[in-house]
Amino acid sequence: MAQSLTEIAQSLKDSNKKVQLIYAFNGTGKTRLSREFKKLIAPKNPESDEEESKVKIMYYNAFTEDLFYWDNDLDNDVDRKLKIQLNAYTKWVLVEQGQEPNITTHFQRYTSDKLTPHFNEDFSEVRFSFERGDDSGSDFVKISKGEESCFIWSVFYSLLEQTINVLNVAEEADRETNQFNDLQYVFIDDPVSSLDDTHLIELAVNIAELIKSNQSDLKFVITTHNPLFYNVLFNEFNNADSSSGYKVKHCAKRRFEKLEDGTFLLSDQSSDSPFSYHLFLLSELDKAILPSGNIQKYHFNFLRNVLEKMSTFLGYNKWRDLLPEESREAYYNRIINLSSHGKFSGEETSIIHDNDKRVLEYLVKQIKTNYRFKSNNDQIVEVHNATV
Repeated sequence: MAQSLTEIAQSLKDSNKKVQLIYAFNGTGKTRLSREFKKLIAPKNPESDEEESKVKIMYYNAFTEDLFYWDNDLDNDVDRKLKIQLNAYTKWVLVEQGQEPNITTHFQRYTSDKLTPHFNEDFSEVRFSFERGDDSGSDFVKISKGEESCFIWSVFYSLLEQTINVLNVAEEADRETNQFNDLQYVFIDDPVSSLDDTHLIELAVNIAELIKSNQSDLKFVITTHNPLFYNVLFNEFNNADSSSGYKVKHCAKRRFEKLEDGTFLLSDQSSDSPFSYHLFLLSELDKAILPSGNIQKYHFNFLRNVLEKMSTFLGYNKWRDLLPEESREAYYNRIINLSSHGKFSGEETSIIHDNDKRVLEYLVKQIKTNYRFKSNNDQIVEVHNATV
């Protein structure tokens, strides 16, 4: 059932699941959803400072990354540092809890054990050095955007790890702090998608293990556009943990979509298996080529993605070899042209020419026929003895 963003957020709040894992394309509105969800859990109340002081939700999204920004020392081009806007969140984890060693450990796990962050005394800025392994020392360097994202996630992850440890103490009077006694939710939106596959899998496993170790009533919502990250988490949350009491039934797996009219759809992924990304894209292409569908440029990007994944699986060096032999180069050039200039998400509004629509419809049908895909209850499935 189509809903507004606020209604989707309300349905997440109404769920009794400890973990809600959600897949969505980039541009669907995951960050906006996290903001709407925060408003429901902890609405601003200017008349009550006491209510605002209670931490009811922690979230990691694009706004979290905005707490960190670069000073590139443009005058001298020497002292490059990452500035930190100290708020209640960063102050607690850095100043009050002294999580610097843990942050460094987590950061180096996903980057390099030679890349080291150095905080200043009041934790308002951090510099990075890359040790050479000799006595020559190292100048401070500006790290890449991906490494920066890893660092910011490491700060949040250290806070989350400490929070769960605190809340796992059953008696409130025995906890080292009462700051999180009112915490109800943690919302995580696409933590670090710039990681290579090996580290992304490791990060997903670490998140799942930490969340499953939670023995309190704390609930989690995780959204991502990365199919590998989603599938690893899907598998991890499908394994019970007797030591913490986590059970498979505690997790709901869902897909979040933005519809053409601006409303949204949150659907359950009730299968016991993670979804196959190329089959999902092929299902989206099937919908687009229906008489009631709406073919746009980004659908050619979907088609190219499907072909690339199929070529890897079937052992072809080039995905173009999967196209119909007649006019193969013409089809290839058309896909390249349209997929290169179209967005991948559902945000694109420009309609393509009728001839391009016919080409897309023809290619989708040819691929499904030649490689023996079939529809099963509106889902695309593979037949393993496909002709190649």
